[in-house]
Formats: sequence, structure tokens, C-alpha cells
Amino acid sequence: MDQPQEEISAGGVVIRPARSGHEVLIADQRDWNSGRSTVRLPKGHLEPGESLAEAALREVREEVGVEARILQPLSPVRYVFWHRGERRRVPKVVHYFLMAHVAGDPRPVDGEMEGVRWCSFERALVELSFESERGVVRDAWGLLPCADPSAS
Repeated sequence: MDQPQEEISAGGVVIRPARSGHEVLIADQRDWNSGRSTVRLPKGHLEPGESLAEAALREVREEVGVEARILQPLSPVRYVFWHRGERRRVPKVVHYFLMAHVAGDPRPVDGEMEGVRWCSFERALVELSFESERGVVRDAWGLLPCADPSAS
């Protein structure tokens, strides 16, 4: 049997300065595959000819309505999901980037997200639906000056 092709996506942990340190951008989304309401980071597929960084910046702009700049890449996340429509397991890798907010007020833009908001890193670790994304946020938090992601 053929191995399913790995799906590749890119996204961002978008941050901005706040009185208490930094805030991170998270979004509410209805999962297209399961119908479940989730809280997640903005991410999506690459367009033909697009680099990982270009895709991540575009997805952030299209999904949550902000312009950002990449500060540095984060460790990729790998998982397998069940594609209900095609009735198959799909291996996936998501390349996340730590990004600084440049401009724009967060809002759902392309209809994929139901809500978008800034919150503390601590709050994001509580609200995010997937452990893999909580891990990415912990890694991003650990890269910031004066951060202690182990304190939560």
C-alpha cells in the first residue's frame, strides 16, 4: 500500500508587547473535518512556488487580518489526522514561525476563523485546543527576554 503523502502547512505565533510582557494572537475555529469548535494558531497550506515563510505570513494575514514580520523559525510540529471526507489517515507537518505584529487589528478575514483575540501566553496555554500548539507557544515564549514558560 502506498504511504500517504505528507501534508505541509505553515503558520505563526504572532506576538506584541504588553504591560505584562507580551501577548499572543489566538483564534477560534470550527474544525472543517470534525465540526468541533477549537482554539488555535493561524496556519495553512502552501501555495505553489511559495516558501514556508511566505506561506506563514500570508496565512496570518488571510486568517486573522494582521501584518507580521518573522523573528525566527520554531520547531516544526508533526502529527497524523483522520481525513473524514477521504477516509484516510494523513501525516502532516506544520512549520511555525515566531512573528512580531506590525499592523492591523485582529479579526476573522477569510471566513475560516470565528473569532480572533490577543491574550497572555499563560492564557493561550489554557485556551489552545491542541497540545502540539501549546508546545509551540511554550517554545516561542521561552525565546522572549524575561520569559519563564515553565512557571505556568
